[in-house]
Amino acid sequence: MTEAWDAAVEAQIRGAVQRGEFDNLPGMGKPIPGRGTPYDESWWIKSFLEREKLPSDLLLPTPLQLRRRIEQVPDEVRDLPTEQSVRDFVAQLNGQIVAWLRNPDGPRVAVRPVNADDVVRRWRAERTRPEVATPATEPATVVAAPHRSRRSWWLPWRRRG
Repeated sequence: MTEAWDAAVEAQIRGAVQRGEFDNLPGMGKPIPGRGTPYDESWWIKSFLEREKLPSDLLLPTPLQLRRRIEQVPDEVRDLPTEQSVRDFVAQLNGQIVAWLRNPDGPRVAVRPVNADDVVRRWRAERTRPEVATPATEPATVVAAPHRSRRSWWLPWRRRG
């Protein structure tokens, strides 16, 4: 049964080659990409990201994506036209951070909401500064949560001090 099937498939391929159906295919005459390189388990993910021109940050776990977004806040808000648009951007980012803090997944990474007032202050200072070569901007400051021991919340009768 399989020999008859193989023969039928081979006959169809030979007929398509004779009719020229395989001529002018994309990549014809070019080497096969990745041939001769060591095997990579995630080759298909990397090729998808490259083909679709997607950032590789999408592969990062959520807390690391949020940390990267926090680092990029000064660059993201630099061209926003109004203070309100800067505050809206920070509020949207803080909403994502709070949503992750309520239901964390991935590695344990400290991620705190961004202080909107600090971002606006930097945004104003950058707009009033004359156009000069801008040095690398430092990441946005985050609101520091007060340190709290893990046990104190479930021992209300215990004296805190």
